[in-house]
Amino acid sequence: IAGVILAIGMAVDANVIVFERIREEARLGKTPRAAVDAGYAKATLTILDANVTTLIAALVLFQFGTGPIKGFAVTLSIGILASLFTAIVVSRLTFDYLVLQRRVKRLSI
Repeated sequence: IAGVILAIGMAVDANVIVFERIREEARLGKTPRAAVDAGYAKATLTILDANVTTLIAALVLFQFGTGPIKGFAVTLSIGILASLFTAIVVSRLTFDYLVLQRRVKRLSI
C-alpha cells in the first residue's frame, strides 16, 4: 500500500510541475500552443530526474531488502514507471488535443 501511495503522490507532483511551467509560460504572453510546448520542455527534465532518482532508490531497496521491502520496491517501481508514462505521454497528448482540436485561445490554469 505504501508503494502505491508514494507513486500516486509522485504522479500528482509531476502534473503539478507541468501545470506550473505551462502557467509560467502563459503569463509571459505566449500562445496556448507555445505555452504548452515550452512548459513541457522545461518540466520534462525535472520529472525525469525525480522519477529516475526514486527508481534508483527502489532498485537498491529491491537488491538489498528482504520480504516486504522487496514488495515495496517492486510496487514503487511499477508505480513510478506508470506515473512517468502518464505525466510525459498521456497528459501531453491530452493537452495537445485540447489546444489543437478545440482551438483554445486562452489557457485558464
